[in-house]
Amino acid sequence: MYINKLMKQAAAVLLICGSTTGAFSQGFKDGKIWLNEDGSNYFKFTLVSQIWLRNTDMNPGTTINGYAKDNYTDIGVRRARFQAFGQIADRVFIYSQIGMNNFNYSSDRKAGFFIHDIMGEYEVVRKNLSLGAGLSAWNGLTRFSAPSVGTILGVDAPLFEQSTNDVTDQFLRKLSIYAKGKLGKLDYRVVMSSPMAVQKSNGYVPTVGKYATFSARPAKMQWHGYFQWQFLDQEANTTAYTTGTYLGAKKVFNIGAGFQIQPDAMWRAGNNGDTVESNMQHFAIDAYYDAPVNAATGTALSAYASYINSNWGRGYIRNQATMNPANGTNRPDILNGSGNGYPSFGTGNLLYGQVGYKFKNNLIGKTTIMPYASLQYAHYDRLKDNMAFWDGGINWLLKGHTSKLTFAYQSRPIYQVDAASQEAFKTDRKGSFILQFQVFLN
Repeated sequence: MYINKLMKQAAAVLLICGSTTGAFSQGFKDGKIWLNEDGSNYFKFTLVSQIWLRNTDMNPGTTINGYAKDNYTDIGVRRARFQAFGQIADRVFIYSQIGMNNFNYSSDRKAGFFIHDIMGEYEVVRKNLSLGAGLSAWNGLTRFSAPSVGTILGVDAPLFEQSTNDVTDQFLRKLSIYAKGKLGKLDYRVVMSSPMAVQKSNGYVPTVGKYATFSARPAKMQWHGYFQWQFLDQEANTTAYTTGTYLGAKKVFNIGAGFQIQPDAMWRAGNNGDTVESNMQHFAIDAYYDAPVNAATGTALSAYASYINSNWGRGYIRNQATMNPANGTNRPDILNGSGNGYPSFGTGNLLYGQVGYKFKNNLIGKTTIMPYASLQYAHYDRLKDNMAFWDGGINWLLKGHTSKLTFAYQSRPIYQVDAASQEAFKTDRKGSFILQFQVFLN
């Protein structure tokens, strides 16, 4: 009730501001500011916040501000987002998003929000073809290369599907020109992106060594796309972001395939000391099922699986350390780096799966629960032992995705580098307990 009151007040302000032109003369309906009588032209705002309380068993050798630490508890803002978008005229769509990520005790203070997305789009052929441009999350490869963060099944998205996240893009968003649309049951997106300078990425050192890394030379255009056949209910493609779970509100079954290619994106040292360039080439297939089990009681099943063949060049490995609670290490032989890092990206083959089951509505008063589990399993060239990262937990749906509490445990492998061969072998496992509270105004 209070949120509706606030939105109506905001709409009233916009009505006053737009009274001279009549742009907002239709008022506020269905969560949108209607710009014409039937609501086909509209503008909308959303807000989401995700707060983490976490306890982490640190990687061997981890330090915080120079002090050794093997376990640490922290609180952080995993995500905070504000979206403003709409069909502001026939065929004309605009989308913007600002926000922040991974703000915890060690972050720069008063860092402020930054632009995630800003793009414009024109519908050339109704439903079949739209063209757009800007700083955008329209990506290729897989379904969750651009996830809707407010509807994630578990405590976090499969971030490895955002292959160049914050290396040559801005938290997955790229400077792009794209085409997207629907042809019957086929939903497609094709994108040309201008990679951002790798020199600006965190910790990049422009060295040419035995294993492939991103080249410091001026980048060539990146090409990527994703195509999915939607067998059952059709999903909206208004924005780039794909739903994690509909909580039984739709019956969806999709099979998809995608690619991501960038010529001469990588380099390494050749056998004769020369520099060898190679393409970045990724290919993927995936399947998504999300549907009610019993519509009368509200039970639902959500499942997703993907296979990715990644080619970054010989021996490429990159760690993922989400909202890293640490900032140093005294063990350079530990491949994972500090804190909660683990080798999530690499040249090789990867399988991923996630599944969740929503119990009946009003299971606990007016709330219910949805347990889930996921597994990332990879064979990367540089690792002697296959990599397995698993995550399991339970969502307490206080009010669907609008308000939910998620408790999860994540388990990651620890790898040590062999000094002679420079290959890495598994020595241990570490884990993290995470409690997330989400509030989502949509």
